[in-house]
Amino acid sequence: HVQLVESGGGSVPAGGSLTLSCAVSGFTSSTYCMGWFRQAPGKEREGVAAIDSDGRTMHTDSVKGRFIISRDNAKNTLYLQMNKLYPEDTAMYYCAAHVFPCPEITVMKEGTYRYWGQGTQVTVS
Repeated sequence: HVQLVESGGGSVPAGGSLTLSCAVSGFTSSTYCMGWFRQAPGKEREGVAAIDSDGRTMHTDSVKGRFIISRDNAKNTLYLQMNKLYPEDTAMYYCAAHVFPCPEITVMKEGTYRYWGQGTQVTVS
């Protein structure tokens, strides 16, 4: 049974930092493409970052230099370190798993990912 459980969300002032975690069970996350997405009220879900089975990472332009995706293979956990947060980063953040290597073109597309967590709220004021 595949399960993704996010944690670490909260409310922070602009300029602050948060680190989100996604605990994975039911498969070995290091063998697959894993991603972070976010959805703000009234907006579509957008890809934030992804990490491939070989450790290669990708970040959407709006978070480059501020967010870092990583994972701890021993803990089967995915992370999103978020620095220099802006109010426009406010959203529900989701982790997701694609049970193949990251597809180059659609890696930031919601439809690429099969498994999803329930989300964790990040609010920046």
